[in-house]
Amino acid sequence: MKKTQAKTIGEIVQDYLKKENLDLALDEHRASALWPQIVGHGINRYTVTRWVKDGVMHVQLSSAPLRNELQLNRRRIIDLINEALGREVIHEIVFY
Repeated sequence: MKKTQAKTIGEIVQDYLKKENLDLALDEHRASALWPQIVGHGINRYTVTRWVKDGVMHVQLSSAPLRNELQLNRRRIIDLINEALGREVIHEIVFY
């Protein structure tokens, strides 16, 4: 039996997630969970629901003026989310 370098549990889990292509799904879930931190409490209280599918974050808002304002700042929000995740996971945000 060949000896290999010991791995931490975290490394083993990361390897498994990559092997099973679950790392992107996990990061998409994390991106959705980061929304309140990124936009703040004031904006988050107008958020009805949010989800991520195939790199597109969908955000339903209860305020039309806020939706228009966020639409103008969409690129900055995407950059902040991806920066917090450490890689590009979100490439588009759609506001409803």
